[in-house]
Amino acid sequence: MRYISTRGNSPPRSFAEILLSGLAPDGGLYMPETWPQIAAQEIAGFANSPYTAVAHAIVKRFVGDSFSESELRADIDAAYKLFDAPGVVPLQQIAPDQWLLELFHGPTLAFKDIAMQLIGRLSARALAKRGGRATILAATSGDTGSAAIAAFGGLANVEVFVLHPKGRVSDVQRRQMTTSPHANVHNIAVEGTFDDAQAVVKDLFAEIDFVERAGLVAVNSINFARILAQSVYYFVAAAKLGLPPTFVVPTGNFGDVFAGEAAMRMGLQIEKLVVATNENDIVARALHTGLYSRGEVRQTLSPSMDIQVASNFERALFEASARNSAWLGNAMAQFAKTRSLVLPPVVLSNLRARYEAIRVSDEETLQTIADFYKSQRVLIDPHTAVALAASRKREQGGWTAILSTAHPAKFPAAVSKAAGISPPLPPRLADLYERAERVSVLPVDKASIRRFIEDRLG
Repeated sequence: MRYISTRGNSPPRSFAEILLSGLAPDGGLYMPETWPQIAAQEIAGFANSPYTAVAHAIVKRFVGDSFSESELRADIDAAYKLFDAPGVVPLQQIAPDQWLLELFHGPTLAFKDIAMQLIGRLSARALAKRGGRATILAATSGDTGSAAIAAFGGLANVEVFVLHPKGRVSDVQRRQMTTSPHANVHNIAVEGTFDDAQAVVKDLFAEIDFVERAGLVAVNSINFARILAQSVYYFVAAAKLGLPPTFVVPTGNFGDVFAGEAAMRMGLQIEKLVVATNENDIVARALHTGLYSRGEVRQTLSPSMDIQVASNFERALFEASARNSAWLGNAMAQFAKTRSLVLPPVVLSNLRARYEAIRVSDEETLQTIADFYKSQRVLIDPHTAVALAASRKREQGGWTAILSTAHPAKFPAAVSKAAGISPPLPPRLADLYERAERVSVLPVDKASIRRFIEDRLG
């Protein structure tokens, strides 16, 4: 298995190489050269298999000779031992044809743990084989940062730098990052939006000399290993339901929903992928109008989705254009300059065949949290509420799995405002507000952030 750039001007690389990297040298995102196919009979068998067995069956098809079967199995088993729920990602039925797929039972109470716990172990193994050190660099809208810190904090020969937008994540999200006791963890609060932070990270990964000297590694969803690990729960849920479901996915950077497309391209039957956005609706507007146009980031009650440049949308465009790297490279260059891109009719048609998109307001988010608590006596976080509201706004019916991406305790202010009750922190985070914070505040400036990283790397 080899990996190629969406923009077509970088040499193919192995799984271990793309695991310990970020953007391709040409600025594109790595994708598998071909999609392995999983037979319908094998997928049906996943219904009665442990989550770890399904993960192994899927991930092994992508790693080539980077890891042995025993190495891969050991890291998968270790990654998911830390999850509280039996089965890792339980399905909870909330209506005759509707389920919540709970993805928040990992160490940091968010779906990012599902990929990050595995990536951390595989990265450490790959780094030990390669030698040297690695510098984890990530921008986060709230959850990726804490998941990365939980996965990489305290590891030898690894430094972790996480950028988050100052004042634009919840208190729980911030404290999960800034209270890490590990000396190799460095938190940076940037004076801007997530898109600003993400742009700095992308620019730093484009500086090849800096990437090589610092040993930069990406753990944002620009890293294909994240997409791969997240595709597993689509197989698990669909197999258990027994019929091709529609998945409704709260979406910011498009990585989680593209993992559903990855599963489809491996052979999983999915009726539709519904992109549920908050008021930062760049993807919804693109799918409705054919114009992918960046707007101003709005601060909402679902901050992990406060994004106006959905990085992984490039992967969907790559596939929707029949892997036309020449067109995509030019299109992304144009978007970088003009903040706008008109999608060709055939590309838009191919996207619409796979995706729907629905925008949800803050008012609808609050009402959904309140209504769900009243009817089910269950609290949900605002991102899950966006997806649930989107599902209820759809005209089509059918079996629907709604991705519940975070524990409500991560967003107590929004949940309390809607439901009139504050969700308690789980025991593992009971003392979160008593822990000391460590964070540096920096301007949104690539040079300043690079100096900060270089100073700490010595």
